[in-house]
Amino acid sequence: MKMSIFKISTPVNKLAACFLNRGIASLSALSETHQMLQKTCRDFAEGELKPIAAKVDREHLYPREQIKKMGELGLMAITTPEDLGGTGLDYLAYSIAMEEISRGCASAGVIMSVNNSLYLGPILHWGTPKQKETFVTPFTTGEKVGCFALSEPGNGSDAGAASTTAKEDGSHFVLNGTKCWITNGFESEASVVFVSTDRNLKNKGISTIIVPKPIEGLELGKKEDKLGIRGSSTCNLIFDGCRVPKENILGEPGFGFKIAMMTLDAGRIGIASQALGIAQASLEVAAEYASKRLAFGKPLTKLQTIQNKLADMALQLESARLLTWRAAWLKDNKKPYTKEAAMAKLAASEAATFLSHQCIQILGGMGYVSDMPAERHYRDARITEIYEGTSEIQRLVIAGNLIKEMGIN
Repeated sequence: MKMSIFKISTPVNKLAACFLNRGIASLSALSETHQMLQKTCRDFAEGELKPIAAKVDREHLYPREQIKKMGELGLMAITTPEDLGGTGLDYLAYSIAMEEISRGCASAGVIMSVNNSLYLGPILHWGTPKQKETFVTPFTTGEKVGCFALSEPGNGSDAGAASTTAKEDGSHFVLNGTKCWITNGFESEASVVFVSTDRNLKNKGISTIIVPKPIEGLELGKKEDKLGIRGSSTCNLIFDGCRVPKENILGEPGFGFKIAMMTLDAGRIGIASQALGIAQASLEVAAEYASKRLAFGKPLTKLQTIQNKLADMALQLESARLLTWRAAWLKDNKKPYTKEAAMAKLAASEAATFLSHQCIQILGGMGYVSDMPAERHYRDARITEIYEGTSEIQRLVIAGNLIKEMGIN
């Protein structure tokens, strides 16, 4: 049964007061709905994801059965309206669920994130009723997942420099070009693709097209052999004369750059939440090991150096969590959140890297071997500072918005 049985019971202004007056590092400040969601996701992660996470990583396995079960729980379409097959919850709920799932398995977390934020998100916002019927509802159950194709081999962080083209040909667009670093690339059955429909217009010549998969004229590149999150496939999408009906254009021609930027704003909350899950898992591994490992006749937790490390880890984690939940709250209340989403993603991803690093330091040699999950958390954390905008891009977004808010030229 999907979690659509849960309803948001706490008024928004009451939840806002929790943020503003005393913070919400503890679950007691969350609504009953959010607490139930958190517990359900944590139980699922403990029972279904943590036991397989090492095997998924080691063998590069797509956790298909677990993704289907996540779909049955409503986790693959958390913010999608119920009438389209989704769970109908808010973005704070999505953030909480993402953290708990990623705490169990970061690969499952990113698969969930891409489907929720990057694939379903833009179609829900800009799609026609027919597009939603075709490309949303079948992708809410975990049986099908979607992907998001923005990056290219030559454009890096310059999203407006797309060289993949879409030329009109009667009732179709003909796509040519290559998209790279596509998460869910092998398993997905549709993609939100950003193409240039008029290169002379640069950013204003970028359009968005929904491409079903498989389709003639689209080939998949090799699966990338990655440092971390190995259970999610990453590959190139290679378009060579791929014909897609014009009715699959998302929004208006030339709206693609705006769609991409708005989608990434929301997606950064999801990646921040994934990073929180990795960081939380790292803290738990470190604390548990330190409580059992004896040195100089006492547990490591009695040593001030280890206590200082644990304190710094907890501080970064809780700070990043508050920033992430704040960004989600702003989005839920239809307030500007671009800067806050960038702050959340930057803080949480750097926290994940820091905590996973400190976890290995506390474990020492045991942290460096695959018998313990510490080294996997360390590898998984690294990508959170790169995808959906590098840490350098997040700082540019933050600074640009800050300067604008302060009225500085």
